[in-house]
Amino acid sequence: MTQKKNAPQRFRMHVKKGDTVQVISGKDKGKVGEILEAIPAKSAVIVKGVNIRTKHQKPRQEGESGQITTYEAPIHSSKVMLYSAKQKIASRIAYTFTEDGKKVRMLKKTGEIID
Repeated sequence: MTQKKNAPQRFRMHVKKGDTVQVISGKDKGKVGEILEAIPAKSAVIVKGVNIRTKHQKPRQEGESGQITTYEAPIHSSKVMLYSAKQKIASRIAYTFTEDGKKVRMLKKTGEIID
């Protein structure tokens, strides 16, 4: 299959914005959070409450004070697994079809349908 020259390359990830995931490696291992943003071009995700960074900001105007803000930095999508809130377990996913022929994601360990 040939790719057009100017067309952006599309990447597929096993997670989407709004999914509940558990971090499986790194300093935040074991934390559970919701995906705030997916960045397919970098295969990265931003998870609420995970990979917190601090940014020191200088004052911009006269008389204004500087501030320290915290934000969630992206982590690689391979470091997260979909999480079942009902069963409290992380699992890989399988793609399956419903009775009406729609393709959906299903947790392998629990059989729970996500989409």
